[in-house]
Amino acid sequence: MWVTDIMQQILSTDWLVLATLCAATAATAVWWLSPNPKPKGFEQDLLQGDGRSDAVFLFDDTTLIGWSSGARRFIGEQAETFSWANLREQLARSYPGLPQSPGFLKDVGPLVLSGTANAESREALCEWIDGVTRVQLRSTTSEEHNHSIDQELTTLRSAVHQAPYPVWLQSDDGAVTWSNLAYDDLSQKIRGRNVDFSEPLFTDLDDPMASGKPERISIPLPESKKKLWYNISTTETESGWLCHAVDVNAVVDAEIAQRNFVQTLAKTFAQLSIGLAIFDRNRQLVLFNPVLIDLTALPANFLSSRPNLLTFFDRLRDQRMMPEPKNYSSWRHQMADLLEAAAEGRYQETWSLPSGSVYSVSGRPHPDGAIAFLFEDITAEITLTRQFRSELEMGQSIMDQMDEAIAVFANDGTMTFSNAAYHDLWQMDPDGSFAKITIMDSSRVWQDMCAATPAWGEIRDFVAGSENRTAWWADVQLRSGTPLVCKVSAIQNGATMVSFRSPEPAPAPVDQQRFAITKQGK
Repeated sequence: MWVTDIMQQILSTDWLVLATLCAATAATAVWWLSPNPKPKGFEQDLLQGDGRSDAVFLFDDTTLIGWSSGARRFIGEQAETFSWANLREQLARSYPGLPQSPGFLKDVGPLVLSGTANAESREALCEWIDGVTRVQLRSTTSEEHNHSIDQELTTLRSAVHQAPYPVWLQSDDGAVTWSNLAYDDLSQKIRGRNVDFSEPLFTDLDDPMASGKPERISIPLPESKKKLWYNISTTETESGWLCHAVDVNAVVDAEIAQRNFVQTLAKTFAQLSIGLAIFDRNRQLVLFNPVLIDLTALPANFLSSRPNLLTFFDRLRDQRMMPEPKNYSSWRHQMADLLEAAAEGRYQETWSLPSGSVYSVSGRPHPDGAIAFLFEDITAEITLTRQFRSELEMGQSIMDQMDEAIAVFANDGTMTFSNAAYHDLWQMDPDGSFAKITIMDSSRVWQDMCAATPAWGEIRDFVAGSENRTAWWADVQLRSGTPLVCKVSAIQNGATMVSFRSPEPAPAPVDQQRFAITKQGK
């Protein structure tokens, strides 16, 4: 039994030790996870500056939580409402680069901002320290200031020396006293390896020195007809003229290519029989060809003066080279409509002039808001068309006077011609409908109005066929009992003429009949 008591005492002791260890571990975890309290005097240490006049500001996020005596002149009576935005509003002009938010410093680390000429202190130190943003406006010592200046000068010298375009200093007497690597490389490229760098590479600097504006100057390549082109800028300094050269060879080549292209276009346009007038986005005439002078009778000096679009068309109206408007008010409206239609590419009109000439005029949009007008003399074409139409009308009139009903079908089976006798006989007018009438449509009409005969199928095959197109005829009879002679003949271009007439007194030879009346009666 005493053994059992001893075991119980040991177990009780172990549980006590275990409970104590758990409590200690929990307390340690709570301490570890809780925010580290800032030591006493932490903010006071942060407010210490490098000098008595230094201004120091402390922020918790954007809220001001402390400031030095030197910072009071910035804060004034606004200590309770003063925030990071207020500080930045006062200092952003004097210290460019001051962050928009204090959280920026936590990510990028401390910043040292150099003050401008208007800044009271030479620099601002901004840093994030254990959750507190600290801004210190401080003055640097002469030694630090000189070191900073030396660093800046070294950086500037390196930047100018390594610049990709030539930079050099030239004295009033024309000697080069300093140059960067790009200038030296260009000098050796033009004059060889043993060049005297004091001799100026660009000798024509009088114009840019006098005008103060960049001037384009060329230098010839040795043993070549090519030239290198540069835009030269000069600035007068105490040590002489500081010169910069910018390579513009690509620009010059592009200008030459554009000029050659325009000349090629001009030569091409000069060979056209169509008059061309191109107006730029400001509606001024920028390009025309010689044919335009011949077609419009406008003087060359007038066209060369770059008239605007309205002046151009006003002059055409005065020269009676376009249809006369009813009145000047409607003319202005007409010009506005013309301009709008041309800009959209839908202007296309035929001008019938008082002289009897006929012009086709069209307007087309061009890149960058330009508009092109094309003038073509179509008088001969219109005259020929009118003459052809007149001949067609005369031929139609002659055919309409014939008693024989005639219809012509193209090789695709479409009816292309019929006369008045045909219309009267079959009670149809092909011209009265927009739909095309085919041999199938016609044969149905014939079949409906005539006694049964295999001739209609033979006619359809003849119109569609290309072989065995010997002329033939057949006797047919209307349902009213009127006999007709149907003749089928091949004409040019694969067309077929079908004619209907009353039978002649004398019968036709038997060997020319395809279907005799007696055969139709069987």
